[in-house]
Amino acid sequence: MKNLKLSKLAENLTSHSISKLSEKIDEKRQQGEKIYNFTLGDFSPQHFPIPHGLEAEIIAAYREKQTNYPYVGGMEELRIAIADHIKSRGQFDYEPDEIIVASGARPLIHHLFRTIVDPGEKIIYTAPSWNTQHFIYLCNAEPIIIQAKSENNFMVTAEELKTHLKEAVIITINSPLNPSGTTFDPQTLKEIFDLVVTENNIRAKHNQKPIYIFFDIIYWLLTYNDIKCNNPILLNPEIRDYVIFIDGISKCFAATGVRLGWAFGPRPIISKMRSMLAHTGAWAPKPEQIATAKYLQKYDEVTDFLDNFKNEILARLNIFYAAIQKLKAAGYNIDAIEPQGAIYLSVKIDLIGAKTKNSKILKTVDDISTYLLEDAKVALVPFYFFGMDESLPWFRLSVGTCSIDDAKIAADNIIQSIQKLTRLS
Repeated sequence: MKNLKLSKLAENLTSHSISKLSEKIDEKRQQGEKIYNFTLGDFSPQHFPIPHGLEAEIIAAYREKQTNYPYVGGMEELRIAIADHIKSRGQFDYEPDEIIVASGARPLIHHLFRTIVDPGEKIIYTAPSWNTQHFIYLCNAEPIIIQAKSENNFMVTAEELKTHLKEAVIITINSPLNPSGTTFDPQTLKEIFDLVVTENNIRAKHNQKPIYIFFDIIYWLLTYNDIKCNNPILLNPEIRDYVIFIDGISKCFAATGVRLGWAFGPRPIISKMRSMLAHTGAWAPKPEQIATAKYLQKYDEVTDFLDNFKNEILARLNIFYAAIQKLKAAGYNIDAIEPQGAIYLSVKIDLIGAKTKNSKILKTVDDISTYLLEDAKVALVPFYFFGMDESLPWFRLSVGTCSIDDAKIAADNIIQSIQKLTRLS
């Protein structure tokens, strides 16, 4: 189209790097290559269908013609069910009117930022993290980026936040973390909360806007090896007025396409988010709301689903973790963080300086990624896609779309491809 003129906001909006990588993978598949794709934070319905009970309730709601507008911010029976769900499973103590429902977690993040942040104000987020910078851009805010460290399992610390705290109005945190699959330990989280409470006590004396915490807990029910993500407010009850949690059914119930998420937090903020939602119309469909309300009340059925679901995910993660540890034991500069949560494994694959059979020297993280794609037929996402420095050879490996057999094959392919390389001193 000639002379196309759009807003500066639209003109400067960038797409996520993973979509570009997906195009490259699709090209290879169209050429007939078998590619083991571990780049997507999604689930294959073939291997991970939504719970049967949830599916049945959705179908029943549509057959009952429950297709008119839902209540803005979530139907009462759903918000009651969510309140019971998060309390019985995580000790989160919130009333139904402190909960808001929307068409997935993403609209809630946008509405939260729009509720709190004025143009030009600053939001702290850490790298690696998923998509945060785009939400910050869309509300005309300024980012403060903290590069998390592998020795801290890529989780931000209070010490790292301390020097930036006075500049910001929101801190964004996520546990279990996308992309690393790691979690906060209670002591680190308590130190962050203590820091924010102290800062807000100072701001209150000067009638200044508090600093809030946006806490993404979308994977909180997917934790492993005795790790649990219970209500962190219990670590410092004074933080309750400043934390907004965002959750939903997309990850813990493999329901990424069902589009139903919720937020809970201080009543005044949730109320303003509800008013904003009324104008944008980003409601979850009424049949899905009715179905989710009924399904969440089936405690034993939900527990059985989650137990099996977690076992299947962990089995896949452990296959790759074992393969990486085998290479590490053989002397390669390769490592992985033991699975803690979500559907991701953090993998360090430092092959810089290695030489392929074709005498190509691997000089960059992109070279490593391309080599694994070409030789092992395995696609991984470099952490720099999530805001990390491009020189750091860490990758996200996501197992939500693979079978156990494919995981075994892909893990063997990685081992064999790396063993083909000539290591240079």
